[in-house]
Amino acid sequence: MRRLTRTVAAATMATALAMVSACSSGSDDADDNGVGSSLEQVTYLTSFGNFGRDAYAWVAKEKGYFKDAGFEVEIKPGQGTGSIIQTVVGGQAHFGPIDLTGGLLQFGNGEAKDFVAVAAIQQRTMAAIATVEGTGINTPKDLEGKKLADTPGSVVRNLFPTYARLAGIDYTKVTWVNGEAQTLMGTLASGSVDGIGQFVVGQPTIETVTKKKAVMLPYSNVMQDLYGNVLITSKQIATEKPEMVKRFSAALLKGLEYALANPQEAAEILAKNAEAVNPAAAAAELELMAGYVRSSNSGTALGTLDSGRVAKSIAILRGAGALKSDLTPEQIIDFSLAPAA
Repeated sequence: MRRLTRTVAAATMATALAMVSACSSGSDDADDNGVGSSLEQVTYLTSFGNFGRDAYAWVAKEKGYFKDAGFEVEIKPGQGTGSIIQTVVGGQAHFGPIDLTGGLLQFGNGEAKDFVAVAAIQQRTMAAIATVEGTGINTPKDLEGKKLADTPGSVVRNLFPTYARLAGIDYTKVTWVNGEAQTLMGTLASGSVDGIGQFVVGQPTIETVTKKKAVMLPYSNVMQDLYGNVLITSKQIATEKPEMVKRFSAALLKGLEYALANPQEAAEILAKNAEAVNPAAAAAELELMAGYVRSSNSGTALGTLDSGRVAKSIAILRGAGALKSDLTPEQIIDFSLAPAA
């Protein structure tokens, strides 16, 4: 009987010690931000394929910024504004960057809903038409009679009628054909099209692929108040998990800041994770992008969004006849989740 009592007591003590050990282990593994040891699975889409302009997401992952914020992030190549909105709203991804002007057009014209912007990536639009020397395109007017390629949901393509009106182009005289993010530059190099929709920072990569000098026609030359890319998520996630959105945005913007300060290292991180990346061209893209990310007001925090500027963008689009219905900045941006100015 005494032996049985001693055995039960020993077993009870062992169980108690195991429980204490487990609790101690869980406490040691807990992250400083309070999210606990288990990482939340998140899918993130790049803006357009895997180019230098999107290297900051890979930097945030490589440097552990996502992990420190409590996330295990899968990064997938995006295919432009329209596709990213559909994928995020449809629940196949949690976050992705879209061109804000493209988002305004999609929302205001009833082509998309249930998404919100939560941080700015670029303070000015980088949308542009890109071509190379020898195509006869040197000014916006030269685009008439030419054939351009882009993805169907790209902001460059969707915003083109507005750009054309403001630049004095008859957009009905320009032919658009469909392309994919990763093959557009090759299409331009082959000579099968005269130009492509592209961000201005794509110039180094275009010259690397085509072996020719690039000619860029930036939309910002005629539309100066437009933001560039903004980070979006679904309205459902923004409503149900606001703190999660803030943590993710902060980690991503930390990656953006590091990538701009260390473009060569960021390009090498991108090349390690994505095929067919030219590190030199990717680094050059990041160097060009820095001027679009930083606000003209050096004291403004990275990622901020200004309601007044967004209202001006809406007014520009309305004035050009590009929006079928009026809307307010608050309908597309959750300012409570965006970084404070």
